[in-house]
Amino acid sequence: MVVPIGERAHVVATVRAGTLGRHGGQVSLPGGVVEPGETFEQAALREAHEEVALPLADARVVGRLTPVDIPVSGFRLHPIVATTDRRPELRPADGEVASILQIAVDDLLDPACLVSTERNRDGRRLFVPAFHVGGHEIWGATAMVLAEFLTLLGWPEGGTAGTRRAQPDA
Repeated sequence: MVVPIGERAHVVATVRAGTLGRHGGQVSLPGGVVEPGETFEQAALREAHEEVALPLADARVVGRLTPVDIPVSGFRLHPIVATTDRRPELRPADGEVASILQIAVDDLLDPACLVSTERNRDGRRLFVPAFHVGGHEIWGATAMVLAEFLTLLGWPEGGTAGTRRAQPDA
């Protein structure tokens, strides 16, 4: 979801509640499972309404991004881009969303926020691309979706070749 705040476009993201198991506390985009009879677009808007109280009358779908397979969970993510003409009043869903982030697209486009961060998987040390913005680290499928979105906007950092290593928090 992209919303205007002042003259700047912002991406709506969430910090998942810490009680949500494996991905608790991580930054994600609103979303979830498609219910029977729903399109991906309908499911995306419904989930945004459920997770952040997005007023559905104000939202319009503007396109789809490339589906992303998530091996850890076995899901295939179907990213949908929607927007509003005015800044909505958002509220986090109890028990699911710890907080709502509204991240300026300009901040995501800043090459300084693209980093390489360390993760361990199956006993192996991996370095994966991530965004450090507003005191939050965005990585994994969420970072992949944001990278494609930014690339469509003309982001020159679309590849990961120029990423710098994340520094540990002090």
